[in-house]
Amino acid sequence: QKQQGYQAVTVKLPLGDIQAEQFHQLAGLSRKYAGGRARITHQQNLTFRWVPEGALSELHEELSKIELGDAGANEITDVVSCPGTDSCKLGITSSMGLGRAVGEALEGIDSTDPLIRKMHVKMSGCPNGCGLHHIADIGFHGAAMKGPGGVQLPAYELFVGGKYGGSSVEDTRFGQRLPGVKVPSKRVPETIAGIVAYYKENR
Repeated sequence: QKQQGYQAVTVKLPLGDIQAEQFHQLAGLSRKYAGGRARITHQQNLTFRWVPEGALSELHEELSKIELGDAGANEITDVVSCPGTDSCKLGITSSMGLGRAVGEALEGIDSTDPLIRKMHVKMSGCPNGCGLHHIADIGFHGAAMKGPGGVQLPAYELFVGGKYGGSSVEDTRFGQRLPGVKVPSKRVPETIAGIVAYYKENR
């Protein structure tokens, strides 16, 4: 936050999920530290504004007590996904389930490299793009592919090189779809790990 003496605090909500009982506790923290307000972000997180700098440590302790104190908001482990087939009639694949698997896989990668840490991974359960896959560094949208014996398998088309969040329109770009590439759902976590490793070695 640009006002001196205050900070904006982003609370990481994996895939935007939150439990009912956490809402009451968050409301109390919002009243105590942020003037009774919280904002929902496009990254499926919450942001408290106007938090006094002297209260940051205390707020983090209180968030940790309700299991919302994890670091890494807006970083590579902060995966974004639309609901996919969990609740959307247009969904082709279970992007929420994949998002959980990808998040767990990314927790195990070496993210000490600052350029890797600030990457964004997003996925949508269909081409419509509600998960904003088209502006992610690594993005996927749901599709289907033929497996052995002609069995239809859930899969994802791959996008790389999307970008957003800069100070001008020129800082935003759509990712490039890799033509002819469909990744079976079960192979997506290892595919992301491979892309990250390749980027680290060859950029």
